[in-house]
Amino acid sequence: MDTSSTPLPLTPPHSEEDFLAWLRLLRSRRVGISTFFRLMAETGDASAALARLPEMANASGVSNYVVCPADIAEDELRRGRRAGARLVAWGSPEYPDLLAAIPDPPPLLWTLGRLDLLGRETIAIVGARNASSLGLRMARSLATGLGRAGAVTVSGLARGIDTICHQASLETGTIAVMAGGVDVVYPSENAVLAREIEEKGLILSEQPIGMQPQARHFPRRNRIISGLARGTVVVEAAAKSGSLITARDALDQGREVLAVPGHPFDARASGCNMLIRDGATLVRGPEDVLAALGRTEMRPHPVPAAPAVPAAPAAPERTLVETSKLHQQILDRLGPSPTSEDQLIRDLRQPTKTVTAEIVALELDGRILRQPGGMLSRN
Repeated sequence: MDTSSTPLPLTPPHSEEDFLAWLRLLRSRRVGISTFFRLMAETGDASAALARLPEMANASGVSNYVVCPADIAEDELRRGRRAGARLVAWGSPEYPDLLAAIPDPPPLLWTLGRLDLLGRETIAIVGARNASSLGLRMARSLATGLGRAGAVTVSGLARGIDTICHQASLETGTIAVMAGGVDVVYPSENAVLAREIEEKGLILSEQPIGMQPQARHFPRRNRIISGLARGTVVVEAAAKSGSLITARDALDQGREVLAVPGHPFDARASGCNMLIRDGATLVRGPEDVLAALGRTEMRPHPVPAAPAVPAAPAAPERTLVETSKLHQQILDRLGPSPTSEDQLIRDLRQPTKTVTAEIVALELDGRILRQPGGMLSRN
């Protein structure tokens, strides 16, 4: 349903009773977003729409239909308050205009953090969970540069590219869109980062408080990521990946799609290369993103040096399992394109001696190729 072309006769909720009625309607069985907005357009009131649901269900052959009980919605409101979350409704001043314009905007969003970020220029950055060192460096560079230019980054708090994007733009503004409830951090390893985003940025979700993310939630989450943003930048993505779903959503929403090119032999770059082949804007840095979105210049800011990894004492003995895990971390960050050994060590955040010894071991095994100038690539 295109809510942007034909404004709905819909008054956003203001009282707790209004929010309760909206929640009950939205959480009722067989009520999706399209049905929600259609009922609200026909009745203009959530309570009236709730009263019509059993009749509609009966006409569709569903007997003994029961709408979402009031105590279920009341419990969700209570749990939201305990979590410090706030509901933002479609049509309210806080609801972002870009998201309201997509074909299937969430009627209600649970939010944690700074709502003012929804009113600023937003750019989505998404990519592979098993990102290479080059991919992570590019994501960090893009998020840092775009943040300094005044943009807010949007991503999904997943491992890899998403995590780096949020970390790099914590101070300038970042929004994390969750597949489950705003109070359920996935993956759990990003719990500390999620709390930092709650303090300095914004976390939001259309799912109920306490909802554990399930596989079907992620594609739906992705349309919100692209819907919040003027453009979506894909840093690394396989040919079949969630990042490409986000890119397709952005295209369907009439937004800019941009991609960072990669080595043809690196499977993590195949999706990005396909997007560029099909017309996506090629991205070499934040300047390309800003130019594609109509920004002619960036505000100059000094780029801080990457934090040095502190010297560590002699590494303790590691088990075979720990060594195998480190080997896999090294290999995951390498691809056909050469990567600086120094940068790889910084990305791994482990003692230099430890990583260097295992790089040599992998080189002797023929799994890593050493290139001139201290560069490494995966064999």
